[in-house]
Amino acid sequence: MLQAIRYWRGYLSIKVWGFSAERFINLCGNRNIVLWDIKNHGDYYTMCISLKSFYQLKSITRKTGTRVVITGRYGLPFLSLRIKKRKIFAAGLVGSLVFWIWMAGFIWNIEIQGNHYVTDDVFLDFLSESGIEAGMKKKEVNIEELEKAIRNEYNLVTWTSAQINGTRLIIQVKENDLIQETPKDTLLKTEQEGSNLVAGKDGTVIGIITRSGIPKVSEGAEVKKGDVLVEGCIPIYNEDTTVRHYEYCTADADVLLRCRYQMTDQLNETYEKKVYTGREVRRRYLLIGSRKIQFPIFGNGYEAFDVLDEKERLTLFGGYELPVYFGKISKREYVKEKRIYSKDEIKEKFEGKVQKFIQSLEEKGVQITGKDVTIKRNKGVWSLQVDFTAEENTGTPQKIEQKPLEDGQEE
Repeated sequence: MLQAIRYWRGYLSIKVWGFSAERFINLCGNRNIVLWDIKNHGDYYTMCISLKSFYQLKSITRKTGTRVVITGRYGLPFLSLRIKKRKIFAAGLVGSLVFWIWMAGFIWNIEIQGNHYVTDDVFLDFLSESGIEAGMKKKEVNIEELEKAIRNEYNLVTWTSAQINGTRLIIQVKENDLIQETPKDTLLKTEQEGSNLVAGKDGTVIGIITRSGIPKVSEGAEVKKGDVLVEGCIPIYNEDTTVRHYEYCTADADVLLRCRYQMTDQLNETYEKKVYTGREVRRRYLLIGSRKIQFPIFGNGYEAFDVLDEKERLTLFGGYELPVYFGKISKREYVKEKRIYSKDEIKEKFEGKVQKFIQSLEEKGVQITGKDVTIKRNKGVWSLQVDFTAEENTGTPQKIEQKPLEDGQEE
């Protein structure tokens, strides 16, 4: 705070030397003249003094036989003098300030937080249709109407809050985690329609728990892809064991299947490796909205190179984000050298691919219980084959047609 006051009023850095510089400092203290940053350089002293106090030094220098020289001028009074001499610079400074203040009255970035089921793209499309988009004026945004429109549009959203922070519109939402989306074509629950549960792949049934429908397989049964596991057509019998009519339902069961998966891959023994030469050129650019202004680049005669694009958004006062980016494009030269994979490198690469394949299966709910790995080399090509033993829940809904009643049976 004290430094800001000194800058506002203006201050000087001075050099003092002569017969009795120490007495000069003491007399300044007696007359309430504030000195700071006092440094002893042997033959002379340096210090800072306010602009107002400097004009009171004439009598003190006479008494002490010292001399005072100004070594630096600081503060707003001196800055205003320099600006007066440079009218074009002053006009540019004022125009720039007016421009940034005008730009701060717009929304330049929209952030959505807390959404999981409804993606950012879907939200932004809805906001665009509602007239909310980057580049609009802040005063045109009706926060209450926006929050209400989001809740009315998406049943999943139970709470929403919108606020303007600087040049950003921040929308926070909370979704109902209890709602689970179910494909409409699997919910065949009408009176006259039903669905069977069929096997999704070949395997051996190792467990079945039926909730609705008639189970057609039991534990230990071998099934093929498309075989009916649970039937959604339930016959209702007469007393004489003839079928009176059929009732249809959506077959539902947990069927655990032991099955097999196979993975194959190939890898050439030779490969080309990038070796960077250390040569690099850079180009600066300015991105304003969608307009890109690039500065010239020299010495770019590379045959092969990688491009790295980095950019940083202009932000004022911590929260005012503007549609202005400062960027840098770097081009790094490299040459390709032929290399040969070692046996350990081949094994490591294949292991990485196997782990990714296992991870993709586990994400689908498949549990791997065993694997058999075979690696062979033939004419410079390494081949991989992995046979997995797995356990997974199976069962795909399949719509069924109504069964006709035989002659003599009732409707």
